[in-house]
Amino acid sequence: MQTTTTTIPMTMDTPRTPHEGRHTVMVVDDTPANLVLMNDLLQERYTVKVASSGARALKIANGDKAPDLILLDIMMPDMDGYDVCRQLKASPATRDIPVIFLTARTDEHDEEMGLELGAVDYITKPISPAIVLSRVNTHLTLKASADFLRDKNDYLEQEVQRRTAEVQRRTAELRDVQDVTILTMASLAETRDNETGDHIVRTQHYVRLLAEHLRSHPRFSAYLDDVMIDRLFKSAPLHDIGKVGIPDRILLKPGKLTAEEFEIMKTHTTLGKLAIESAEARLGKSVPFLSCAKEIAYSHQEKWDGSGYPEGLVGDAIPISARLMAIADVYDALISKRVYKPAFTHEAAMEIIVQGRGRHFDPDVLDAFVEIQGECKAVAEQHTNQGDQ
Repeated sequence: MQTTTTTIPMTMDTPRTPHEGRHTVMVVDDTPANLVLMNDLLQERYTVKVASSGARALKIANGDKAPDLILLDIMMPDMDGYDVCRQLKASPATRDIPVIFLTARTDEHDEEMGLELGAVDYITKPISPAIVLSRVNTHLTLKASADFLRDKNDYLEQEVQRRTAEVQRRTAELRDVQDVTILTMASLAETRDNETGDHIVRTQHYVRLLAEHLRSHPRFSAYLDDVMIDRLFKSAPLHDIGKVGIPDRILLKPGKLTAEEFEIMKTHTTLGKLAIESAEARLGKSVPFLSCAKEIAYSHQEKWDGSGYPEGLVGDAIPISARLMAIADVYDALISKRVYKPAFTHEAAMEIIVQGRGRHFDPDVLDAFVEIQGECKAVAEQHTNQGDQ
């Protein structure tokens, strides 16, 4: 290895780094004279560490106070500079330390190889003091900028994670408030009816089971995605919210309603729609889950053949949400005890429902309900109290 003995002038007025404190530069060379030479050149403005072997250099680089830049000779015994550079760049702890090869080797291939290994520069000996100091200063400045950007990026990532977690927390809170509001509104209707609170729980589970079963059906797949199924589940409890506006003498009548009374009872669909529209008006904007609830409340008494109410809609003119709710509501009404009737068995209820295929119910929805009837029966058994039996 070539060793230079040139006396280096130390009177050059070069700017110090703008960052607080002194940067640490490590010089790696197996020739003592070269270590002394580089130490004399750099010590006025930098803290200098020296290593006479590749192994020693790696130990220092991985120590508590890693150098900010490494000047690395290539031709050294046991471990040459290329191997040292490879190991530095392979370790997360040292890969960001800039390496400048400082060597007597002048072959273009050697320089190309050094840069490919990750070195930031390649200086040949004999050195020019001004060039060495300029290159060192340049790469330390670049490293400081890279460190700043990396730290800023880490901070921003942490801030994004923190804010994302906060948004998720608030979203969960809003979702909980929304769910409680829906169930509170639905329970209000239930307290005025002769049904129990379990009715709204059962029907919303029937609706979800039915929606999940139909989501791959070509007629429904575009509508029944994860968001809509969740929305249906949450909106289903509001299907009879309009019953809060029906007089007790009709709502709680134990016998058959007269024609006039039935006309009043039928208005619960319109009253439900108006109640939800009023809630939307207070919010000052349309809310997706309320729009779904409004469809269900208003149209769940429509029938496939057009004989239902309030508008006498036919077939696909009936919202899908209301078609699902219709069969869930009828099934639960049949298997539940009411003041005007006993509870039907699951089998008897299914016989009645099947007769409504193509008349009361969408044929495809009815077929799907038949296929999942076992799951619906299990839901009914799980969410049934003595008042429903």
